[in-house]
Amino acid sequence: MSTVQIAVRLPDDLVAYVDEQVRQGGGSRAAVVVRALNLYQQQLTAEADARILEETGDYEEFDGLVEHLSIGD
Repeated sequence: MSTVQIAVRLPDDLVAYVDEQVRQGGGSRAAVVVRALNLYQQQLTAEADARILEETGDYEEFDGLVEHLSIGD
């Protein structure tokens, strides 16, 4: 995996939030932004998957997954 440096402009409130995360042990500013983008990517993927599930109505595998994830409850 290559790493590319980019420059972005953020509103003051987001910079303050990033800096607070860094102060609380969140690593560097870059690490905080990478985590945020990874979470956003996961959210968009989950939303797309949910739309596909809604459109196809194929809940068989989904029900098995829910059962598997519920076992520790």
